[in-house]
Order: sequence, then C-alpha cells, then structure tokens
Amino acid sequence: MTNAGALFVSVSAIALLMLPRHWAALSLLAGASYMTLGQQIDVGPLSFTVIRILGLIGVVRVLIRREDIAGGVNALDKMIMVWGAWALFSSAFHEPKGEAFVFRLGLVYTAFAVYFLMRCLCRGVEDAVKIFQLTAVLLVPLALEMCLERVTGQNLFAVLGGVPEMAAVRGEEVRAQGPFAHPILAGVAGAAMLPVMIGLRHRHPVFGIVGAVASAVIVICCNSSGPLVSVGIALMGLLWYRWRHRTRQLWILMALGYVMLDIVMKAPAYFLIARIDLTGGSTGWHRAELIRSSIEHVNEWWFAGTDYTRHWMPHGVLWSEDHCDITNYYIRMGVIGGLPLMCLLVGIFAVAFKYVGDIVRWHVEGVGGERLFMWSLGVSLYTHAVTCISVSYFDQSVIYLYVTLAVVGSVHGLFSLAEAQGSAAESEAHVWLGESEKVDVDGSVAERGLLWTVRRNALGFGTTAWRVGRSIVFGSWRWSI
Repeated sequence: MTNAGALFVSVSAIALLMLPRHWAALSLLAGASYMTLGQQIDVGPLSFTVIRILGLIGVVRVLIRREDIAGGVNALDKMIMVWGAWALFSSAFHEPKGEAFVFRLGLVYTAFAVYFLMRCLCRGVEDAVKIFQLTAVLLVPLALEMCLERVTGQNLFAVLGGVPEMAAVRGEEVRAQGPFAHPILAGVAGAAMLPVMIGLRHRHPVFGIVGAVASAVIVICCNSSGPLVSVGIALMGLLWYRWRHRTRQLWILMALGYVMLDIVMKAPAYFLIARIDLTGGSTGWHRAELIRSSIEHVNEWWFAGTDYTRHWMPHGVLWSEDHCDITNYYIRMGVIGGLPLMCLLVGIFAVAFKYVGDIVRWHVEGVGGERLFMWSLGVSLYTHAVTCISVSYFDQSVIYLYVTLAVVGSVHGLFSLAEAQGSAAESEAHVWLGESEKVDVDGSVAERGLLWTVRRNALGFGTTAWRVGRSIVFGSWRWSI
C-alpha cells in the first residue's frame, strides 16, 4: 500500500468511527470510487483491500455504538447469508482446497462487510437519500478524471497501482477506466447510479442533476457498448414508473416475449446479445457463446462449480491456463459454487425486487418524491441484474450493488416493522372495541415510519382508555362505543 493509500485509509477509518451514520457511509463509497485494487495489505494468504479494511473498521464501529440492523433480520439478509455459506461450503469440492477457501472467504467477507454495515448505517428513507447525495458528490471528481483520461490517454489513478498508466484503446477510441479494473466495469458503475440520481432529483434537484450528469459522463468516457445498453435499460425502467401498478404484467410479458423469440429464431434468443454493437469492436458473440457452452457443459459444474473451463471457448485468458473469459456474473457464480450459488444470486435479486414493490405500495405519495426515489433504487437493481448477463464483477464496482441492496433491505425492514406494529394496534383495538380503522392507499395499509407509528399507537391506546373509562363511569359499554 502506498503512502497515499495509507493516508486515505487512516482518514476514512476515523470518519467511519466518529461521524454520524450517513456520513460514515461516505468512507465506503469513497473507497469504491477512488481506490484501486492495487491498494491492499497482504497478511499471509489473505489480501485486505481498502474496502475490506474499512469493512473491518465498520464492524468495530457497530460493536462500539451498538448499532443493530435496521428493522431486524429479514428475508434478504437470510438469502445473502445462505449465499455466503454455500460459497464457502463449495470450496471443499475445488483444488487446491486451501486456495479455493481463501478466495471464497474474500468474496464472502467483502459482500458481508459492505452489505451488513450499510444495513446498520441506513435507518430509513432519509438516510438513504443522504447516502446517495454523498454518492452524487463523489461521482463528480471521478467523472472529471475519466474525461481527462479520455482526452490525454493517461490514467491518473495509475499512481495507486492496480490499473495501467495508459488507457486502453479500441478502434482508435480511448476507453477510460479510472480506478476500476476494466472500462466496462467503470461504465457499469455509472449506468447503475444514473437511475438513482434521476430519482434523487425530485428530492434534491441540484444533487440529482449533478449526479446524473456525472454518471452519464462516466458511461460515455468508458466507450463500451454494455454500459450504454445498461443506460437504455435504466431509462426504460424509469419510464415504467407511470405504470408501476402493472409491474407483474410486465414481467409476464417479458417472459412470453423471450419464449416467442426463442421459437422464431434459429439460434437461442440470448444470441441477440451478439448483435449489439454500439461502439464498434463489441464482443457480444463471445458472451452469447459462453451462455450456450455453459449449458452444454452443465454436468461439469451444476453441483459445486468447476476448476476447468478452458475447453468451453475457443480462446483462453492470459491470467489462467484453466479458464476461459467468464464475462457473465451468473455463470461466474456457477463456476465458483454451482447452480445453487447461481440460483441464490437470482433469488437475492428477486427478493430485492419484491421489497421495492412492497415499499412503493406502502409509501404514501407525498411531497418529496420518496416513492419515485425508491422505485429508482429498484431500477438500479434491475440494471445490475441485466448487466450481470454480460459482465462479471471482479473489482470494487460490485460495492455499488451491495450498497443498493442494503438500502432496499433497510427501508423495507423499517416499513414492514411499522406495518406490523400498526396491524398489532389495530387488532388490539378490534378485540377491545369490536372495530378497527385503517388508512388505505392504493389498496394497502400506509405507514409513514416508526415515529408516526408510535404517535398513532399512542393515540389509539389513549382513545381506548378514554372509552373504557367512560363506560365504567356511565355503566354502559354500548354507550362508550
């Protein structure tokens, strides 16, 4: 680790320990935005990147301040726990076992540290808004550096190690990558943040517009087809907000559309990927062929993954004699831990989508656009989910996915807790008074947060006490009702 990296870690660690919750999240977001994988400390076989070090400091903060998980452990938390447990268990079926376990331990540790720390730091919609306000600010210097890199061809983050000094060039076009391990991953980070910044605009116009412009600049400077397609997907998801009550029909329509394409096309429908080339020099055919090859060799990896994929594709990779280029995050999970690990990743996305739908239905439409903001988080997750078909996260860009998942899990946990408390109060009132009252918005019980729930419950219990007392005084229960 360089002196600059050590200074960054020291300042970030102090901020993580001392600052309020949403400001403490700034440390993790800055680490994902400005630090390369070259900044790390090796302890035996273990490699502690900046994110992993800050994750450890975050655990210390949580223990000292006794900050628990917002809303308690929910289904999304459990899915991620099972995902991590199976990833570690699958190492027993790989060789050499020691290296396989250490690799999976690093993967799981990074995911758990970022996700559960953010679950503790984000305690509601307001915290979520503040976290992404900070993200908007952090994206601006990153976008400026990538613009400079696109013009000069020199990557300023090269001084930190882990990235080349000269930017990659394809077809005489410079592809900026900033601190990320690949230009595509830099563009994916910008594309995934774009819908969140647009959703933020209704709450905080300046932050939203600045963040959206910075995200778009990052996507343009990476000069890759994949992130541009991701932007298109994100914009389509935002446009669907107007018909958000027809989301289930949309999923069914998409599934039927894919089946119809598979019937009428000679090649499998996923080979449409091979036809997408927005910048020239796209490797869409490789991604489609990788999907077909993984299906043909499913017997080799279905249970716990495989240690050899070189025969799947005509071309290998320089960094391994045993593998081809796995440019698909779902397939990468399959190679690491088989179909169970792949299905668990799909399940994580599915639960997160359900949570976003629940929040949008529960949340009262009011001033500030909270509902649209939460919808934009779902669109960001959808962008990640689709992008995983053609991109394999292997650097700090995956942190943006973990942060978004954690924010969704925290907000849903608090809303579900508020709904449960409200339902309990109504049930008790029904028992005592033979009646219950509900506030209905779009066919569901609307809750405004924990403070509002406490006030509502207090009012309900006060009313009950008054009616019971009045019945005792006047001697008529019917009169009190």
